[in-house]
Amino acid sequence: MSDLRIEPVTGEAMLRDWRHVHNEIVPPAAMTLDEVRERNGRYRLENAYLGDVLVGCSTVRPPEGEDAVATVIARVLPPYRRAGIGRALYERGLAHARGLGARVVETVVLAANRDGVAFAEARGFVETERYVLPGESELWITLRGGSAGR
Repeated sequence: MSDLRIEPVTGEAMLRDWRHVHNEIVPPAAMTLDEVRERNGRYRLENAYLGDVLVGCSTVRPPEGEDAVATVIARVLPPYRRAGIGRALYERGLAHARGLGARVVETVVLAANRDGVAFAEARGFVETERYVLPGESELWITLRGGSAGR
């Protein structure tokens, strides 16, 4: 996969690309461009491209709390899964979280996304919480991966 590029989100076109992947993977949490802009100011957002084709995106939320827990989320469009793209996004996100001082890493997955849950579990993440957001009906899972060294 020598033509895989992962780049931080900058500019309107990349914001739209990130939004497209996010909204396709997690439609119950679909975001407007303004919401993506705001998120890009708080978190590290990246897009993955195979050549010029958008194939995925990621989010890294900086460490918080006494345990310095960061959140790393990798999203890959279904036609491009099981090709190493998720792993590349996750490893980059993990390295960024470590650089911010994370000692523990979590991820959040829409329970209906069985590929996402399996991906996290294959990397040693274990479920810590299941929840439904107020006013919604979709089930979400938080999984913790332990040390940020994984």
